[in-house]
Amino acid sequence: MRKINLIVIHCSATRADRSLTAGDLEQQHRRRGFNGTGYHYYIRKDGTLHLTRLLERVGAHAKGFNAHSIGICYEGGLDCRGRPADIRTPAQRSTLRQLVGQLQERFPGCRVCGHRDLSPDRNGNGEIEPEEWIKQCPCFDVAKEFKDSGAFTAQTEDTEGHRVKQLFKETERR
Repeated sequence: MRKINLIVIHCSATRADRSLTAGDLEQQHRRRGFNGTGYHYYIRKDGTLHLTRLLERVGAHAKGFNAHSIGICYEGGLDCRGRPADIRTPAQRSTLRQLVGQLQERFPGCRVCGHRDLSPDRNGNGEIEPEEWIKQCPCFDVAKEFKDSGAFTAQTEDTEGHRVKQLFKETERR
């Protein structure tokens, strides 16, 4: 297994009034020349979690950071007019929180960030500020949401917890 020290959160840049299946996402990535979906996980609006790339495989989601990272993408990121917005559903928030928590248990010490947080620090002050972002993705403040690394136990229904746990069991068998 490769060394993992970074979890990068992305959005699919899908408008709120549209949907994007895991199959659609894979087609988009293949059209761009990737060998399948570049993210390791994809979270649909209903909270369904898809394993889209085995963790053992290097991702294609954050240039310069792929070798030691895991990419998680959620369906959405744009409002109905196509502007960047945090349109995650409660189910997506819950699944994301559980998944990140489980990944941090499996890969202790991982940093969690948004794709935009990997933009270059153009003014050299040690902080990536909004005016330096190459893109808005994932359209919410990941650092603020995940600032308490011990707070990943979401209060959710057992079915959602089971879905995430089952995914790890299936991944470990491969």
